[in-house]
Amino acid sequence: MTARLVDKHILVTGAATGIGRAIAEACVREGAKVALLDRDGDSVERLAAQLRGEGHQAQAVVADIADRYAVEAAVARARKLSGPLTTLINNAGMNVFHEPLAMPDEAWQRCLSVDLEGAWYCSRAVLPDFLEQGGGAIVNIASTHSFSIIPGCFPYPVAKHGLIGLTRALGIEYASRGVRVNAIAPGYIATPAVEAHWQTFDDPATAKARIEALLPPGRLGKPEEVAMTAVFLASDEAPFINASCLTIDGGRSVVYHD
Repeated sequence: MTARLVDKHILVTGAATGIGRAIAEACVREGAKVALLDRDGDSVERLAAQLRGEGHQAQAVVADIADRYAVEAAVARARKLSGPLTTLINNAGMNVFHEPLAMPDEAWQRCLSVDLEGAWYCSRAVLPDFLEQGGGAIVNIASTHSFSIIPGCFPYPVAKHGLIGLTRALGIEYASRGVRVNAIAPGYIATPAVEAHWQTFDDPATAKARIEALLPPGRLGKPEEVAMTAVFLASDEAPFINASCLTIDGGRSVVYHD
């Protein structure tokens, strides 16, 4: 079987761990060159070295996506190392959860700058390549927080709702020039961050089991399951999917009540 991402040069943000790492690993397995962007330089360099050791084409670029100029420099470096980019997977993000009136201004600013503005900075940096080439794909990793609200999670859903707006607006703006922009909305996925969350409870196993019981399949999703959806949207198998969002939550979001 032919690899699905041959001739693709893909920038994956937040690539050092969790869903981003799974996406990077899936992309190289499908024949892509990858530029791995993360603010954790040591971790992303180790991953790039590991992938190269396995015979793949991978380079690390270090930036905080909330810094527009750092993003532009990272994209320029990726372009210099491996040629023009064809695909962007905006995965980097952070959880910021507060009761609204108790939230410090800094938390609001950091959440919006990473979870929304960062995706825009990365998109703005790669779009010239896409338009010059006559096509490209952006995949934004959103969240089920993009359309559902859990009390106590403010302002994270504000940013993720905005990310869906960004997906739709850019997808429509540049569709006639061959650019597709889509999103993926994961629910509970067994990432290192989620696993660490269970440890904040007095009884981690019970806390995890309570959430698993809410999910129709009775389990959390796997990072690899999100990654293969990203591969599909990044590939030439999805040429008429644009300005859309695919939900990966085991069906949880369509449950009316428990």
